[in-house]
Amino acid sequence: MNDPIRRVNDSDIESRLRPDMRLECRICWHVYDPAEGDEMEQIAPGTPFADLPDHWRCPQCDAEKGMFLLIEDDGDL
Repeated sequence: MNDPIRRVNDSDIESRLRPDMRLECRICWHVYDPAEGDEMEQIAPGTPFADLPDHWRCPQCDAEKGMFLLIEDDGDL
């Protein structure tokens, strides 16, 4: 069975991050989707992960931004 999502090492994140890419919290598996933003923190839809303020944290478990993993669809590989 092929998994449609591939997780990328932290060292690769900055070099591979595009504005539309989703990231997943490695603690609680919450997915930050730039298309949706974060209503709780008043982050507007269309806000890339890289543009989130430094104080932004996972809305489900309060993990720091550094705890998020880049996820890519097969079409991104």
